[in-house]
Amino acid sequence: MSDTKIRNSVIHQLPPEISNKIAAGEVIQRPASVVKELLDNAIDAGADQIKIIIENAGRTLIQVIDNGCGMSSEDLPLCFERHATSKINSIDDLFRVRTMGFRGEAMASIASVAQVLVRSKRAEDDNGWEFAPNGSGLQNESEVKPTATDNGTNISVRNLFYNVPARRQFLKTDVTELRHILRTVQYAALAYTDIGFQVIADAETIYNLPPQSLSDRITQIFGSPYKASLIEFEEETSYLKIRGFASDPKLAKKSRGEQFLFVNGRPFQHRYLTHVLLSLYDAWTRNNEYPFYALFLEIDPAKVDVNVHPSKMEVKFEDERSVIQLARSVVNRALNNHFKVPGIPQDNDPYLSDEPASKGFDSGFSFKVPASRSFQRGAGSGSQGGFHLPSRINSSGAKKGGDELGRMLYSPESAQHDSDEEESTHGLDEDAKITKTENPFWQLHDCYVVTQTRTGLCMIDQHLAHKRIIFEKAINATEEALPSTQQLLFAQTLEMSASDYTLLKELHPIIQRMGFSVQLLSGNTAMINGVPADIEIGNEQEVLISMLHQYQDLGQKINLEAREKLAIAFAGKAAIPRGKKLSDNEMEALVDQLFACEQPYLDPLKKPTIVYLSMDEIEARFR
Repeated sequence: MSDTKIRNSVIHQLPPEISNKIAAGEVIQRPASVVKELLDNAIDAGADQIKIIIENAGRTLIQVIDNGCGMSSEDLPLCFERHATSKINSIDDLFRVRTMGFRGEAMASIASVAQVLVRSKRAEDDNGWEFAPNGSGLQNESEVKPTATDNGTNISVRNLFYNVPARRQFLKTDVTELRHILRTVQYAALAYTDIGFQVIADAETIYNLPPQSLSDRITQIFGSPYKASLIEFEEETSYLKIRGFASDPKLAKKSRGEQFLFVNGRPFQHRYLTHVLLSLYDAWTRNNEYPFYALFLEIDPAKVDVNVHPSKMEVKFEDERSVIQLARSVVNRALNNHFKVPGIPQDNDPYLSDEPASKGFDSGFSFKVPASRSFQRGAGSGSQGGFHLPSRINSSGAKKGGDELGRMLYSPESAQHDSDEEESTHGLDEDAKITKTENPFWQLHDCYVVTQTRTGLCMIDQHLAHKRIIFEKAINATEEALPSTQQLLFAQTLEMSASDYTLLKELHPIIQRMGFSVQLLSGNTAMINGVPADIEIGNEQEVLISMLHQYQDLGQKINLEAREKLAIAFAGKAAIPRGKKLSDNEMEALVDQLFACEQPYLDPLKKPTIVYLSMDEIEARFR
């Protein structure tokens, strides 16, 4: 009878080798997950010096060395058992967690998907101990052996996901995985400024952070521009203590990644709190710009639950509303104390002024149009109006094939002729194609170029149109034998954050093909020797950094190859902004070269560049 019951049973207990791999799927998602777990253990062990060694973005090796309390020969095997931990002892401890780790799952999960070797020594012991856990794939496993090692713990994790090939295939490029690792280190380094951190990736030192103040650490991690632009805030109540730094709005970037939240030294994510903090910058930043901030909350551990997500990146506050309101109040007061909230006086209304609405704003691009309104468009030569269009983008080719709107713009006189005469207008001089009105183009609110056609009205978004022009030029530059580059009289040295530098290394070949001449130096430093011809000299550093940030942001939104995303990012930075007043010559040059593009009607992100209103549509509005 019992045998029958067993045979009919559909539920069974999984063996450890399977259950551990399932747990690893929740805890160990990529190399950065391993780094986080090992850093948590090193911090909990009381280390004040931590060294991280990475090879091949963590695929080949992740090694964390600390000078913490170490482990005994009895502790080494136990730390790789499921739910074995030194962090909690009772159910009450679970609701008052003060350590980074507490579940006792991480080491078992790591050992199930990688080859692990750990050496550890306590200060009171004469020698250290070495152990390779069962299932790690190393020889002489499950045997604790004496070894010579320094005080603390040295853990080597090799060949991550060697026994789970499917998981390894889902990893991103080495540069992307390294950026995730550096992000993890940044969290730990900001939360524990009394600990020294050293990060070495492929024999190159990325970070060498001594114990230091929080402001100095922010500056060392994210770059010297932050040194004089940090806004400190601090407030303490009976319920909560808040402290931290925020950056000057001028340092806001196009991509996320420099927004940090901590509670009791633990990093966490909170969508609504992030939204509230970013909204405080609305008065000083443009859309889709993200400033730096590091916000530290100190609260009674009993009033926050950190055990709500496998990755431990989400927390639940007992009184979430009070936490958010207090954080908003403290940061808002700090910002308002340092900056006067901008307002637009009535007498400076940009719509009532003859001055450009963006006065004082440098777009990073200047139109180079001739004094004459006449533009020669020889086939294959591009425009002579200063855009320097690539050779395969030319007006003749772009306007063939029945582009009705293009013919209406460039052949307005053809309304009086038949179709044969219409096609002949492609060979006319520019003066013959201009409408009879003295000024065929005008600006609407310094945002749209408006012109009449023989059958209606055409409105062109100047920013999106210019993005299309710059995008096609950048794409074609990557295909040309010698990309167009203007050499700088004096090379510019650019100090970058570690994450920006790793991204630049990944994209360096494409950036060079686009016309940038950039030399990679040591110490997260690059030297700019030349830039594409469309970039205004003096703005090259800002353009390059902004382009990298926009590329990173685009990578999370669209699925395109790297060169296309980079060209989109470059075009977004170099294109003239909305709100910039254009001269008659500049408007004409813009329209002229938009219709020289292969796809003039859409910007690189498929937004319409042109809106056409027929006379019938306009007349219907008055009926």
